[in-house]
Amino acid sequence: MELTSSVSSEETLVTQNTASDIDGDEAVRADTYSVLSSLLSHTPGQDLLDYLSHIDASDTEDIGLMGQAWQQLRQAAIEADPEQLDDEYHDLFIGLGRGQVIPYASWHITGFLMDKPLSDLRDDLKKLGIEANPNEKDPEDHIAALCEIMSILIRAEDVEGYQQRRFYIRHIHPWADKFFNELQSATSARFYISVGLLGQRYIELENQYLNIQEH
Repeated sequence: MELTSSVSSEETLVTQNTASDIDGDEAVRADTYSVLSSLLSHTPGQDLLDYLSHIDASDTEDIGLMGQAWQQLRQAAIEADPEQLDDEYHDLFIGLGRGQVIPYASWHITGFLMDKPLSDLRDDLKKLGIEANPNEKDPEDHIAALCEIMSILIRAEDVEGYQQRRFYIRHIHPWADKFFNELQSATSARFYISVGLLGQRYIELENQYLNIQEH
């Protein structure tokens, strides 16, 4: 496998959702990771907003927490102003020197950028045969890259379930819930409140799906 970019493109997202070679729960998992990756890697373009605006979210009351999160994201996409969204993304993740929310695993786990968690991640990616795009400026422990990698692992025919679980436990589980909570409460978050909610609810669901015990 080769990870040609550490973040998903909107074109890749659409392709994955229309030409998936897996079924059922695994396809839903891979698609959700792809959506999160695309939303967190760059300002959503009109194609992605249109895609989100047409998500088939049930109008019934008994849709569960994930269904509610998808509904909120759909409504946010319908109401989004692309120019304001670009400013919001910049304030949240880039800023003047640093954004309001830090999207890197190393920072959340150790308090330092490009620390041991990144080194451990690169070792694991090498074992999995995944290569990062050398032209990508962001390190591989960016939350968008990790979501993309999970989507790749789920779709890969040569990756076993225990490998998905191990990667998730080592590189996403220790910090993703904290990140998505911080995203929802960030000062500039408007559209991205719904992204943070979807991420938080999905991490909770993944913990159950992968049978991860909280201590």
